[in-house]
Amino acid sequence: MGRAKRTRGIIRIKTILLSIFALFLVLGLSGAGYFGVKGYQMYQSAVKEHPIAEIADAVREQEGFTTYEELPKIYIDAVIAAEDKRFESHCGIDALAIIRAVGKDLTTLSFAEGGSTITQQIAKNQLFTQEKQVERKAAEVFAAFALEQEYSKQELFEIYVNTIYFGSGYYGIYDAAQGYFQKKPQDLTDYEAVMLAGLPNAPSAYSPNSSKELATKRMSVVLERMIACGSLTKKQAAEIFNEKS
Repeated sequence: MGRAKRTRGIIRIKTILLSIFALFLVLGLSGAGYFGVKGYQMYQSAVKEHPIAEIADAVREQEGFTTYEELPKIYIDAVIAAEDKRFESHCGIDALAIIRAVGKDLTTLSFAEGGSTITQQIAKNQLFTQEKQVERKAAEVFAAFALEQEYSKQELFEIYVNTIYFGSGYYGIYDAAQGYFQKKPQDLTDYEAVMLAGLPNAPSAYSPNSSKELATKRMSVVLERMIACGSLTKKQAAEIFNEKS
């Protein structure tokens, strides 16, 4: 009788757990469907006002626009390593990065980690507000897919680096190179290029004008990521870090 009672108890617990799991699954799918629809509506509204096909032309018309070919290779490598290491291969979103970000967000009970790709950041900056909303994240996904269909990776990279904020009032790589180092982007040293690549993550904090110490720490993080991506050897990274701008 005791064993039978324990067995029934175990079965009951398993049934309850399965029921709870099924409930969360249904709620999750319902929530995903709801926010997916809301996100698509937000995306449709945004592209009516700012068509995807017109984004690049608007950026190219800006004073100081810098082409992909004019950017130092080490700057390109540094940006990709720092912001979106699978940029060249993904279709607009990085599933692995999103899963990792969701895990961190659940652990910290925050939305600190976004898992956004360069393409998603373009979508956010060009089409949407900076407010963190679930439906806006869904809208970003639709926009990212559309951007990837419309533009090459090089064009997307150009849009990104010519519009992002680098701190101290500088928008775009040309203004940042001029403002911080009084140079054109193509004339940046390796040290300067890598430092600039790290600023957009938190421009107000990492700006050399705000804190040279934080800017240098951020630069060391970017160099470590470049080593991990195979863009630099440890020796090359050390040499760059010890350069003087």
